[in-house]
Amino acid sequence: MKYLPLNAEIFNKNRERFSKELLPASIAIFVSNDEVPTNGDATYPFKQNSDLFWLSGIVQEDSMVIIFPDHPDPKYREVLVLTRPNELKEKWDGKRLRADEARKISGIKTIVWVDSIKALLQQWIHLADNIYLDSNENDRKANFFPTHEYRFIDEMKKSYPLHHYHRSAKIMKSLRAVKTALEIEVMQQAINITHNGFLRVLKFIRPGVMEYEIEAEVLHSFLSQRATGPAYSSIIASGDRARTLHYISNNEQCLDGEMILMDFGAEYGGYCADLTRTVPVNGKFTRRQKQVYNACLHLHNYAKSLLKPGITIIDYHQKVGEEASQVFLKIGLLKKTDIKNESPEQPAYSKYLYHGISHHLGIDVHDLGPRTEPLKQGMVLTVEPGIYIEEEKMGVRIENNVWITRNGNKDLMEKIPITVEDIEAIMK
Repeated sequence: MKYLPLNAEIFNKNRERFSKELLPASIAIFVSNDEVPTNGDATYPFKQNSDLFWLSGIVQEDSMVIIFPDHPDPKYREVLVLTRPNELKEKWDGKRLRADEARKISGIKTIVWVDSIKALLQQWIHLADNIYLDSNENDRKANFFPTHEYRFIDEMKKSYPLHHYHRSAKIMKSLRAVKTALEIEVMQQAINITHNGFLRVLKFIRPGVMEYEIEAEVLHSFLSQRATGPAYSSIIASGDRARTLHYISNNEQCLDGEMILMDFGAEYGGYCADLTRTVPVNGKFTRRQKQVYNACLHLHNYAKSLLKPGITIIDYHQKVGEEASQVFLKIGLLKKTDIKNESPEQPAYSKYLYHGISHHLGIDVHDLGPRTEPLKQGMVLTVEPGIYIEEEKMGVRIENNVWITRNGNKDLMEKIPITVEDIEAIMK
């Protein structure tokens, strides 16, 4: 790992929170993600199962976390399963964790090698009445692929058909949405790295530069600050391409007079940042660009003011939509008749703002969290309204990350330049 060692208390606290949610006489088992092949004998870079990482901080294939709070032998109440180090394999693929290294990372004292876990697991399961297994229940999951966790579910149910099975994902969705102060410290580091990357590209952008050159500057900045890399594929979209929400080709030239929408964030210590800014390629907003940008910034600040414990994402989006209608009237995008004749299913503002305003953020960029339940203290969400105008070939989006507090929220990106004046001053 490129990042500095994290405080193992993060993962100790997370396991403690999870254990409290289990029924008596329960064992919970989490398995790592697959190593996924590309072509030939190559594999994609390994990405750990987010739930397993949240519980242990371990980023290694063929790993498991087993939690059994009521095991009669205390040393088996938390177990970390790892691949046994193999000298020949390490010559090809690099060093694997030793037991003492894994203990320092995870805080789990009992380490078991994966080649001996089957017999031990059978003994432990016979002591349990309930088995909690993990699955991917992210609402944004686009397709069903038989990943390791689903294959493991099938294997367990076949081997132990008479136990009571439960979904760990339901618990994890609730717990992971609420960040501890220790987790926020790591997220803030990812945000600080992203901040520095943004300042770097502001001084680099000029007419004629290629989008991929800007992406390269972002990546250079991230890696030089110990980030694992980008938290997601960076969006560097100049001109009309800014209206494509997930534009990641980044292969066109940035022209004088255009604006460029940049949506990127660093991953540090397993946690993500997610920033969007829209800036003029030549360093100076035109009058119309400034008008639209400030309208978007108004929506951003308005949306941020609504995020506090008790509001639901659904109600929050409705209120922001109502404000967007009034803002779009002021800047000439809508007429009063457009709003009068709109339908609930297709509000007039959606022609120019056609995506959600916020999503949960954490170990995953689109992190686990409720969509219909009230927001709680400790949750972290993005705030990212946009204005996309096809007839003007223009797209603007402004995004910060906020932490829900007892009475409101704290903007974790409050130090990152956001106003027209600050952006122009840095680009000058």
